[in-house]
Amino acid sequence: MKIYAYSIAALTYVATSTSAFTPSHLNGNSILSQQRSIASSSTISTSISPTTATALSSANSADPAIAELYIRRTRPEYIPGHISDPDYVRIFDTTLRDGEQSPGATLTSSEKLEIAKNLAKLGVDIIEAGFPIASPDDFNGVKQIADVVGNEVFDDGYVPVIAGLSRANEGDIKRAWDAVKGALRPRVHTFIATSDIHMRSKLNKTPDEVVEIAVNAVMYAKSLGCDDIEFSPEDAGRSDPEFLYRILEKVIIAGATTLNIPDTTGWNMPWEFGELIKKLRENVPGAENVVFSTHCQNDLGLATANSLAGALNGARQLECTINGIGERAGNASLEEIVMALALKGDEQFKGGPGTGRLFTAINPVYITPTSKMVAEYTGMKCQPHKAIVGANAFQHESGIHQDGMIKDKSTYEIMTPESIGLMRGESQSGAGIVLGKHSGRNAVGTRLRELGYDFEGDKLNAVFKRFKEVAEKKKGGLDDDDLESLVSDQAGSVNELWSVTGLQTTTGLSGIPTATVKMMGPDAVERYVSATGTGPVDAVYKAIDQIMGVSVVLESYSMNSVNEGIEALASTRVVIVPTANGPNDAAVMDAQTSQLREKKFSGSGSDTDIITSSARAYVSALNKLLTWKMRRMANGTADTTGASGAVAVEGEAPMVVAN
Repeated sequence: MKIYAYSIAALTYVATSTSAFTPSHLNGNSILSQQRSIASSSTISTSISPTTATALSSANSADPAIAELYIRRTRPEYIPGHISDPDYVRIFDTTLRDGEQSPGATLTSSEKLEIAKNLAKLGVDIIEAGFPIASPDDFNGVKQIADVVGNEVFDDGYVPVIAGLSRANEGDIKRAWDAVKGALRPRVHTFIATSDIHMRSKLNKTPDEVVEIAVNAVMYAKSLGCDDIEFSPEDAGRSDPEFLYRILEKVIIAGATTLNIPDTTGWNMPWEFGELIKKLRENVPGAENVVFSTHCQNDLGLATANSLAGALNGARQLECTINGIGERAGNASLEEIVMALALKGDEQFKGGPGTGRLFTAINPVYITPTSKMVAEYTGMKCQPHKAIVGANAFQHESGIHQDGMIKDKSTYEIMTPESIGLMRGESQSGAGIVLGKHSGRNAVGTRLRELGYDFEGDKLNAVFKRFKEVAEKKKGGLDDDDLESLVSDQAGSVNELWSVTGLQTTTGLSGIPTATVKMMGPDAVERYVSATGTGPVDAVYKAIDQIMGVSVVLESYSMNSVNEGIEALASTRVVIVPTANGPNDAAVMDAQTSQLREKKFSGSGSDTDIITSSARAYVSALNKLLTWKMRRMANGTADTTGASGAVAVEGEAPMVVAN
């Protein structure tokens, strides 16, 4: 049985939308897949040893192919500085530390915690949770991850190591240790630069002084009770190898258990970096007592290649980030490293320690959900042609390619999208064929179920209606991100009181932005109003306020492109707060402070036109407000208008248009 011969009904529970990043009813403690079941051309063995893997529930393991996909390979017992199986490669994820250093990628503590939980489900060996000394919020974020994720033991005994980064000084190290020591497996990662240019220009230190600082840092971390200490000679890729031999020997004696070799500026070629790892393993006294690691930046687009070259030459920890995010051009991409080892680890890594059959214990089916979560929370969308997780990674437009895919998917795909958690249904020939304006309700409904949305009746009709409206205007069809955006757009339409039925705006460098809006109310009467504003969106919102008779404050407004190109779908989200003591006052008691505060209402909208998208989002939020007010008044005087007793602001009565 090949990996493509799945029963789609058994796979649809894996949600890949940004609103449901992980399967909602999976046992998080079960699971990670045997990596040999990923290649689309390989035959899946039905022999699964219960002593070497943790499986999903019996309901999901009835099909041997599915059972194989969701099996987690056993990893060696975690021992700082030692890996009992020389073929095992530890995956060190630094998305929450180096990844967050990407400009504009700031994460809140709660977002970091959610990502960390997904990284644990993914099965990474080490989570570098942050740089605790950077700020109180960073410290609290790292501590929360250590206390929560660092203490959640999976059924097979796996629990991730939680690491905190520190510079090589006592203040940093103490702060890092205080943040991570609550984890079952805490690690302190300390560093100092070792290249001539860094020591001279940045540190203003001599090589002897740098060695002394590094040794003291490791000794201090050990004195605090930390027995898992990682040391990084920053900019090792441009450092003198002889100096590296010297400083690494000293920190091993001081107590370091992992030696991380960073190509900090992405300067090295793969053969250069691989040779550096080999030389260090051969020439550093005590190298056999530590684990060598890589940390490669992507300035020349070689981060993944350099990391794999390090593994070929004996590195058994690879540092990487989800989607490859990070400083400047980013880091080595976790998904690229993991899938490269999953597909080629058996045969292309001979020559280093062990048998050369390298493997990890990562569960690839969590790659897509985790990628989507990181992209959503950081606001950094993947480029369409990004390997493994890009929007086009499993899409086929060429007629020749489509013909090959329909006949045999292994003609153009070296792995299945299912193996990384991207469920592609047979309703589209299982070949990444995009839905378009000629697609029917059944095709749209089937694809929604494959994405984890079980819609029927009115909900499906509402989404399908919006799908047809957008598909008529959007060339090239709608992809999954578009479809999921339409789902969010319709989320607020369940109790829809008002809807926009017409919209026209004028704006420009000269003249006053003006909008004419026509809306259908709960009494089935259309009303229209013209209004002016500081811009077209402001004018539209003022017109809507007058028609619906509301008085609110727009607290936040954000818009994102769902995908790329001039015809991309715009997704808008707004948050509104009713004006205090106004006609739609929505004061509620705060459970923590016992103080009255105005309740907030959010709304989302999507369209190829940004003004229409903005209007739909605003009306969605206002409908939620009015529906909430109606429920609140249910025990009082009935409101037959559906407008919650609101009156037109500023006394301007909207004009009524006959149907």
